[in-house]
Amino acid sequence: MSLFDDDFYSTKAPRRETWRLPPGRSGVKLPTWLLPAVGGAVVTAGLFMLFDRGTGHDVMPQAVSVMAAPSPGASTGGGVDTERLTSDSVVGAAAKVSPTIVSIIGSRREGEKENTRGGAVGLGSGVIFARAGDQARIVTNNHVVEGFQQLDVITITGERRKATLVGRDQITDLAVLEIDGSGIKQVAEFGDSDALKPGETALAVGNPLGLGYAPTVTRGIISWPKRTIPVSLGKDGEFDWEMEVIQTDAAINQGNSGGALVNLDGKVVGINTLKVADMGVEGLGFAIPINQAKSIIETLIKDHKIKRPYIGVVTQDLQSYAGIESLKLPSDVKKGVLVIEAVGPGKDAGLKTSDVIVELDGKPVDGTLALRKYIYGHKKIGEKLAVTYYRGAKKNTVQVTLAELKDR
Repeated sequence: MSLFDDDFYSTKAPRRETWRLPPGRSGVKLPTWLLPAVGGAVVTAGLFMLFDRGTGHDVMPQAVSVMAAPSPGASTGGGVDTERLTSDSVVGAAAKVSPTIVSIIGSRREGEKENTRGGAVGLGSGVIFARAGDQARIVTNNHVVEGFQQLDVITITGERRKATLVGRDQITDLAVLEIDGSGIKQVAEFGDSDALKPGETALAVGNPLGLGYAPTVTRGIISWPKRTIPVSLGKDGEFDWEMEVIQTDAAINQGNSGGALVNLDGKVVGINTLKVADMGVEGLGFAIPINQAKSIIETLIKDHKIKRPYIGVVTQDLQSYAGIESLKLPSDVKKGVLVIEAVGPGKDAGLKTSDVIVELDGKPVDGTLALRKYIYGHKKIGEKLAVTYYRGAKKNTVQVTLAELKDR
């Protein structure tokens, strides 16, 4: 068992799996063979216990420094050594970004008492990306910090500092922290994830498995710059959201979640978040594109959360419902969104259990994913939404006033 309960599962995954984050964590589901790059082996807890033992101080010995890259024009034997040039660029990129990479330790689950011993401990990575007065700001994954009452950051020098949660968002799996910025002189530079090309070199930088406070660097390529993967935000296993991610074969291991995916200029182009861990599968890691993350980060700093509209219905895709005959729908209604429960705005507008939503503002919807994407992408809090549905054989349309989706 790892520190975030994200165990490695059987390699015999069902044909149609659900993409999920660790059980009991954020509620986002991934296939059993695809894991968030968080936590680490149980031994990691022992490693980090060493931070507070002995002298009682939180400052660790000075980290080994990374050598600066030789001149990009270096060559051997009078010719240009392409491999040497690439290697030198990797060293330079690593040296540029490594001081901005931190370890994030979560302790005391929500509901635990402060003096609870042996409580849950979580481990992930983060990237220092900005200074704000006397504070330094860090971006990481939501699933690294969610559910913990206490968060600490370990810098590259081994210093441990208390962290404050500025804001987090479950759907985009991003979070922002703040720590005391004294002595922190370097912040990461964001690159352009839209400019990524398949095959270009990429580095994953983070703190896997609690191997130490000095970050680990792994090298690979951008396998594909824009990969879309479905996720389930509930416990029913149905796909109701999609994440756009960067696919890379740079090794991303448990504890790397929230770390940086970096180009050869040493600029952060993604926030590492997921990996495929299955027998016979190698080099399938995923990162949140930094261009997508920028606006989320800015909003989390401003509003401490992402405000989204919602109808107020618990749903299931009609085509996956086993008792469709009992709904007495017209014979041509094969797809839609079955209402399991109506609350808030949906209930106020008259929607009920067993209603089947087929259109939003006159546009067909064939499932929960389409419903959620339309609302989040085209509507605002307080706006009216025309919801067309079947109640038995009768077709109806109601106006729903969208409310704000509250934190889960």
